[in-house]
Amino acid sequence: MAQRTEYHKCDLTRLLAELKEENEMTSSIEQSVFDLQSTMCELQKRLQSVDGEGNEWKTRYETQLELNGQLERQIIVAREKLESMRGNPVDRLASVRSYDDMSVEMLRQRLKFLSEEKSELQRQLTACHLQIQQEGKAFHKTNDERRAYLSEIANLSAAYEAQRRQRSTQQRKPPESKQTRGRHSSRKAEADSKKGTEGEEEGGRGQHLKGGGVGDSAAQRCQETRLLKESWLHSLNH
Repeated sequence: MAQRTEYHKCDLTRLLAELKEENEMTSSIEQSVFDLQSTMCELQKRLQSVDGEGNEWKTRYETQLELNGQLERQIIVAREKLESMRGNPVDRLASVRSYDDMSVEMLRQRLKFLSEEKSELQRQLTACHLQIQQEGKAFHKTNDERRAYLSEIANLSAAYEAQRRQRSTQQRKPPESKQTRGRHSSRKAEADSKKGTEGEEEGGRGQHLKGGGVGDSAAQRCQETRLLKESWLHSLNH
């Protein structure tokens, strides 16, 4: 009975230790889930801000492309006019004759104006080209960051779902496992008690048989001594 009580105490202590360990594990999992949720919220906020910036860059990029297209069309038209003037001598002479009526000072002013206009157009074209390149690089960089954030959010969502399933599975399993361990422990205690009872009975039987052997040998010696005495007295009488 004392052994069974001690065994039950040990089993209860072990179950309490396992329960404490499971509670600590549950707390750790809940903390991890909370951290993952906070990280997901922060990443979603950053993703929304990136989407807004990406739309702004995209709008500016498309506007600049449209402007560049207009400038390129104007350049093509100007080149076509220049080629037509070079190919037709009559038109070329007509333009030359139009300058014949101008004074030297007016021609210098006209030349200066056309030179400045050409330089300004070239400067604008170079600036637009550089701006397109920079905005294109910024757009691609922002798009790559957006894809990286989406991938990270997807991975965190998968990890959070796995931990949630694991926690729900652990919350369902402990009652069954404790009940099963209680049944096994009670069966083991009964088996140990039966073995102890059988060992005590076998020990008592051995001691009884050993004592009986000693008593039989002593009685046999007494009988032999009595027979020797009787034979000695009989020889004296005769």
